[in-house]
Amino acid sequence: MLQIILALVPVFALLMVGFFARRHGFPGEGFWAPAERLTYYLLFPALLINSLSQASLSGAESLQIVMAVLILLALVSGICLLLKKPLGVGFAAYTSFYQGSMRFNTFVALATTSALLSAAGLVIAAIIAAVMIPVLNILCVLVFASEKGLFANLLPTLKALATNPLILACFAGVLLNLLGGLPATLSATLGLLGQMALPLGLLSVGAALDLRALRSSGRLLYISSAIKLLLFPLIAWGVAYGLQLSALASQVLIIFAAMPTATSAYILARQLGGDAPLMAAIITAQTLFAMLTIPLVLLFLR
Repeated sequence: MLQIILALVPVFALLMVGFFARRHGFPGEGFWAPAERLTYYLLFPALLINSLSQASLSGAESLQIVMAVLILLALVSGICLLLKKPLGVGFAAYTSFYQGSMRFNTFVALATTSALLSAAGLVIAAIIAAVMIPVLNILCVLVFASEKGLFANLLPTLKALATNPLILACFAGVLLNLLGGLPATLSATLGLLGQMALPLGLLSVGAALDLRALRSSGRLLYISSAIKLLLFPLIAWGVAYGLQLSALASQVLIIFAAMPTATSAYILARQLGGDAPLMAAIITAQTLFAMLTIPLVLLFLR
């Protein structure tokens, strides 16, 4: 337990540095939006491309990992859909509940994997991210589009997905891998950019936390948090066990499953008519809850 906590301390410390730095106006309010864009459009895609271009994508284990991710997402998504009627909430609130229960913060996931499992874990993490990122984005858009009247907005939303830098980076990394990988010099360059992605990404996530949003929280916040932070990793453990994934692949899958929801969920909620205040509250609460749940989940499910 102590080893896990010590490994995760730097991850959560950077979240808190970002939170308090922004609240105290350092280095200035104008810094954070460009920093987030830099991470999202350049640094993080560089990390994904470089990792995926070097990953071993052939063989039974890679297929098992892909299958595990798809089964995991299908199971948890099915649970969320089954809960729609019992929850008795409107469309906008349900979409935020769904996103909060399904999406994961990639920055925190990769930083946690790097802290606990080093470079070997990052390679598997890149494979999992390459499947999770596009599939989850599509699932969330389909949930929004299922409401009558939103299909008119589906085409521009799908266009946005097709130009999403993270999705494009995943496909580019896989394509480069199939073509034989990157030249050493270019790989080294992307590697340096990728090293900047995790610390700056964590600082940006911390800076985006909004404690005021918690005032509007309700039962959906706690239910989605329980699903995302506790049930999701438990199901991931069961899927990994059932498919007999290697110990390393199982650990990385559980790490991803235990992550709080993504900050980008707030943007989608605003764009497609979801409950944006509830989404902001879920993001903030889950990020804070995760500081406690991640060490516990990794201790009991490793």
